[in-house]
Parts: sequence; C-alpha cells; structure tokens
Amino acid sequence: MIRIDKSILITGASRGLGLALMNGLARRGARVVGVARHAAEMGAVAEALRWEGLEAHALACDVGDKEAIYPMVGAATALVGPLDVLVHNASTLGPTPLPLLLDTACEDLQRVLEVNVVGPFRLTKAVAGNMSVRGKGLVMHITSDAAVSAYPRWGAYGVSKAALEHLGRVWAAELEGTGVRFVSVDPGEMDTRMYRDAVPDGDYSQLSRPEAVAARLVEWVAWQSESVPSGARLEAAKLEAA
Repeated sequence: MIRIDKSILITGASRGLGLALMNGLARRGARVVGVARHAAEMGAVAEALRWEGLEAHALACDVGDKEAIYPMVGAATALVGPLDVLVHNASTLGPTPLPLLLDTACEDLQRVLEVNVVGPFRLTKAVAGNMSVRGKGLVMHITSDAAVSAYPRWGAYGVSKAALEHLGRVWAAELEGTGVRFVSVDPGEMDTRMYRDAVPDGDYSQLSRPEAVAARLVEWVAWQSESVPSGARLEAAKLEAA
C-alpha cells in the first residue's frame, strides 16, 4: 500500500465526505489539516486520528468569511508545512427545504456563492502562489451533477457548483506549466446529512457511503492524480476503472 507523503488541507472535514477523506488520507500517511466551522466536531475528528498515532490537526474556520482565510492558511502551514493538496469540500445548500429560484432570497443566493465559490477562490489564491513557486500542487474541487444538470429547487447550489467547476478550468489554464494542477470531482449522490436535508423524504438505501467514495479518491490521489489533464472533471464512480 503506497503511502501519501503529502501535506493536505480539507475543508468541510468534520462530517460526510470531508470526514471520510481526512480519515482515509491520514491513515495513508498524509499530514492532514481538517477545517470546519464547528471547533468541537472538527477537534474530535483530529483527536481520534492522533490516538491512532497519525498526524491530524483541526482548525475552526468559516470558508465564507473573507477575514478568516489567510490566518487559517498560516495556521495550517505552521502545523504541517507547505500544502501539497487542497481539497475544497465545504459547501452549503442554502435554506432547506430547497426553494424554487423565484422564491430564493438574494441574500441566500449570495451566501451560497460566498461559501461555495468565493471562499474556494480566496483559499486557492492564498495557497496556489506557494505551490507554483515549489512547482507542484493539487487543488481538488468537490462538485456535483447539479453543476451540469438543471434540477428544480437545486438552483442556488447548482449555479454555485457550475461556477466552481469553471473556476477550476480557468485556474488550470492560467497556471498551466507551473506544476499546480486542478481537478473537479463529482462524488455522486451520497448518504450525508446535506443530502438528507435537501431530500428529507428520500430513499437513502441506494446512495453511496461517503467512506466508499473517499476510498476511491484516496487511491486516485496515491496512484493516478498526475495521469489526468489539469482542469479535468472526474466522476468518483469511474475512478476505480481508470
């Protein structure tokens, strides 16, 4: 089993896919910093991994807060050194039950974009310069099929994920040749708290488990992350066959 000797920052790491990625990457030898808004939840995740003898750290931060980004990056690099991988996993649906666009308040759309698009933009700005100087780095945007398909009531979220994906493509074009690479990964529908909030009366039995999706992504980071062009869009369900 190949070890992942990298410093990795994951946003939205206290639950769902972010939590599963933090666990999987730490257990493969990565030096991991998890970021989430709730300090107690995030701290408990990191503490459990440290009890296993792994290098894991927790930072409390709202990625939608402009003033929090640079201090958070400074704290993360002080803990694990310059970042090799940045995973933009944190996101918000906006109000639930999900409203139609005509019923979506402008302030709610603004908040979704602030967390799902502007936050990752700011965080990448804070990290990618150092990556380019070092000639290496991977930035992963966790996206959704709502970025490419129009679903009623998923408007604010879908618009934000479409923008996030294109943001990654533009970053890839502008930083081509620097060694900094960008990918957007669609994890598919998972049984997470976010999905249950969005679809409160859904059938969750057929949904993927975040741990299973994370396992595929961890293997991809370990073995195949340099085999796809920067700016690519990947589907997690197809990574095993890649």
